[in-house]
Formats: sequence, structure tokens, C-alpha cells
Amino acid sequence: MRFRDAEHLARLAGLFLAGAALFVVLRAALVPDDFGVYGHYRAGALADNAARPIAYAGQPACVECHSDTGDLKRVGAHAPVSCEACHGPLARHAAGEVTKPPRPGPTVCLVCHAKATGRPAWMKQIVSAEHAGEGGCTTCHQPHTPRIQ
Repeated sequence: MRFRDAEHLARLAGLFLAGAALFVVLRAALVPDDFGVYGHYRAGALADNAARPIAYAGQPACVECHSDTGDLKRVGAHAPVSCEACHGPLARHAAGEVTKPPRPGPTVCLVCHAKATGRPAWMKQIVSAEHAGEGGCTTCHQPHTPRIQ
């Protein structure tokens, strides 16, 4: 009488085995062959990424044409920050394909300067509603040398 309901346990074990078999089959079908060659990555991702067009031009490309802004930024608090950290990828602009890239929006400063617990104490942090109200950062600050104007 001890295993009178063994039929239910057999069904449960069968479902478990079917699920495990389905997992193994799906994993073999969906995981690429080159996965795991370089650790927990797909080896072909390196070639895929190398084939993508370059999006960022780099600081030297920006300063080559915008030396006045580069000189201004070099003496300001944002000297270590790359131009593209705020302005976005500019390789097409540097190559002359796009004459006027989009300007950063009014909240781009808050990406780094919004009050957050995990940020280092030396980084200036604000609560936007208390600091500026409805006004944008550039109402009072010049972005490249952010002291109050």
C-alpha cells in the first residue's frame, strides 16, 4: 500500500524528463556553435562588431574643428569629459556627412548631475526641481565651463 499512487509520481517524473529533453533540444538548436569559445560570449560577435560602422569620432576629431570650444573646455570642470559623452556619437559629423548634429537636450546634464546615492561626493549633484525649477541648465551655466555665468 505504500506506493499505491506511484502512477502520479511516474507521470510527474515523465513530465520532468520531457521538459529536460525539450530544454536540451532547444538549447542545441538556439545556441550558436561558436558560443563559449572566448568565455561566456559568441566568438562571431567580434567580427559582427568590427563590421559595424564607427559611430564615435573621439575628442581629437572634435577639437580639430572646434578648437575654441576645446580650449574653453580644457580649463573647465568638464575637461576630462569627452565631447561625445554629452553630444552623442559624432563620427558622421566629423566625416562631413552631417553638417549640423543634434544639440543635447535640456536634461542631458542630469545624466551625471542628478542627485543619486551611488555618485561620488566630489561630483556636483542637484535636485533639478529645487535647483533650477523649470529653467534648463544653460540658462545659468555654460556647459563647457559650468561655473555660473
